[in-house]
Amino acid sequence: MSANRDRSGNDDHDDDTVSSNSNLPALVSQVGELVLAGSLEHAEEVFSKAADEHGDYAVAQVLNELPPQVTALHLSGFDGAKTSLATMLVPPKAWADSLAFIAATWQENMIEDDPERIAENLFNHVHGVVYAQDDEERRNALLEAASATDHGATVFAIMWSLAPREILEVAGEILSKGRYVSGQTSADSDIVPLAVDLAKASEDGWERSLLELFPEFRHSAEMAEIELPDDPDEESEFMQRSTRDLLLRLRKQVPSVRSRPTRSARRSLGSDIFS
Repeated sequence: MSANRDRSGNDDHDDDTVSSNSNLPALVSQVGELVLAGSLEHAEEVFSKAADEHGDYAVAQVLNELPPQVTALHLSGFDGAKTSLATMLVPPKAWADSLAFIAATWQENMIEDDPERIAENLFNHVHGVVYAQDDEERRNALLEAASATDHGATVFAIMWSLAPREILEVAGEILSKGRYVSGQTSADSDIVPLAVDLAKASEDGWERSLLELFPEFRHSAEMAEIELPDDPDEESEFMQRSTRDLLLRLRKQVPSVRSRPTRSARRSLGSDIFS
């Protein structure tokens, strides 16, 4: 990549963009056809060539124009262990929309047979996108956009379901310490830093994800005193959606290709926990 471009999608060549000529529709069509054919590496080669010729912003433009189901299919083939220009440069809104279709990439029998594995793969995907760049502003934008929809709240709840005890500890610490939360819990979990960053990026998104996991509550403050049983197989006193149930819930939220995901009227609560 040339030195006059940064990896956030900004480009010094304002006049040398894909949108200034006829290349954009052709690139969108080419990438879409390659992704649908399963040629993800070839699609990445197209992105790389576009970035070299027009700047990183060209990749963001193409991803903005791709149907979200195609973006989901492409990004699902990459995680933190694989390098991807699309992962690094996908615009927050385009990524948030694509998450509505991520469940369509899963084999249905896997949800029943190994829900934790799917949830772990989902975490790797989210982590790979959110932390692809060392850019706090971009990270916050990605987290805010992704958590602003019903399907986004379910995506985060799926990940929280892998470490519900630690998530409750973090929720309590956020309530008591606000922005000075350390994220230290009784057990090490890679999920906790993501939870803390989501809470800092979007109070509303954090609340919505908690309520998706623990639907009996109306606000995270009500969770401060609850304790989960030591035995994960022991029934809890309050309702907690299982990983499997949340995966199925996300699967049911996959929109038809004729509609685009939008924010619904699902309740949105919060009281400026970081003020």
